[in-house]
Amino acid sequence: MAERTRRLSALDLGAGAAVLLALAGVIWSPKLSGAVARATGKLQPVTVLVDVRGVPVANPADVIDAARRSGAVSLVIRNQPHGQVAVKQVIPLQRKLSAVFADGRVVSAADPNQEQFATIDARFVLQGEGRKGADGVVFGNQNLKIGAPIELEGSNFRVIGSVTGLRLGAN
Repeated sequence: MAERTRRLSALDLGAGAAVLLALAGVIWSPKLSGAVARATGKLQPVTVLVDVRGVPVANPADVIDAARRSGAVSLVIRNQPHGQVAVKQVIPLQRKLSAVFADGRVVSAADPNQEQFATIDARFVLQGEGRKGADGVVFGNQNLKIGAPIELEGSNFRVIGSVTGLRLGAN
């Protein structure tokens, strides 16, 4: 009986490469790494401060109240949906105008235009889970740093703000 030797064809090599890529995708998937981080205790509470300034709104108080009542907002970080995080606090911010006088005095006062031209100026205090990464805090599988743009979405609003503060650990 004659022995047959089996050679590897290009099709066999392609199938093997596809299996290896699929295996690597499963091992390094963001959801799996998040589950592993949660299981190993690497996830910690993260407090994110997001300032929203100058967004035209007919009634800013209604938007702030809606965010407080809902208790959560959806986040979009760098065009990637993150999911929902808890809203711990929404702090209205008052815009100020400053004037410098000839004698060097600086006088500040509340901006009277804020009532006339309604805009939302508020600081959202958000609470979620994240971990310490090489380049800062990893929140929602995205590196998050102060100054990063972040989109907040509630039931009746969608606003873009900037991260102004990050606290990792027990709050």
